[in-house]
Amino acid sequence: MISIRNVHKRFGDQVVLDGVSIEILPGQTTTIVGPSGVGKSVLLKLIMGILEPEQGEILVGDKNITAASNEAERNSIRQDLGVLFQSAALFDSLTVYQNIAFPLQQRCGHSADEIHDKTRKIITEMNLAPYSNSYPEEISIGLRKRVGMARALITEPKVLLFDEPNTGLDPLVGQEVYDLIDECKKEWHFTGVVISHELPEVFQVSDIVVMLLGGKVIIEASPDDFRNSPMPEVQQFLHGRVDGPIHIQ
Repeated sequence: MISIRNVHKRFGDQVVLDGVSIEILPGQTTTIVGPSGVGKSVLLKLIMGILEPEQGEILVGDKNITAASNEAERNSIRQDLGVLFQSAALFDSLTVYQNIAFPLQQRCGHSADEIHDKTRKIITEMNLAPYSNSYPEEISIGLRKRVGMARALITEPKVLLFDEPNTGLDPLVGQEVYDLIDECKKEWHFTGVVISHELPEVFQVSDIVVMLLGGKVIIEASPDDFRNSPMPEVQQFLHGRVDGPIHIQ
């Protein structure tokens, strides 16, 4: 579903990604992990076409987003992508209903009635009907994530990107978010890409775990194989040890 092929990215003299290749298969959820600053969020922005690599290519399905010549072409490819941002990124001045309807209003080809019907349908499916007229500040963090998920799903994307979905959340709300991802995956059957450093909790929604370090993929494995890897970098990262081959800047 997504092919990341020999991608290089640098900022000035800093090499962030140095020949990264990952195949994200249809229907699977691939989690990309690693210490802060290894390029996880940069890779997400490259998939979205917000940044461009110096070398390599990224295909979403059979469409090469790195070869897109203009923003209109990139936007066409982005229609296959939905994003749940770290903070849910809701518009404070819009109600829950208006936040969810917003992506459809930005696209051509939908009448007002179609937008209303689709919005009401997903609000019902996501158990958000009691909060339709509420504003983000009036609902819990967990509900905001649910609204963000509904907004990401309303355009029926083939791929959902999750940017640090649990950062800054307490364990109970964090588990609520993982349950939400699992629930929606079963209902909507999307391909998932999760950027996270929440280990091992994120494994419960992962089919494949990829670890970045030093600009490269050092391991790509199932959650069980990742846990049992003898690589000292993996074990240091899993257990949060200071001593080891990973040097904290």
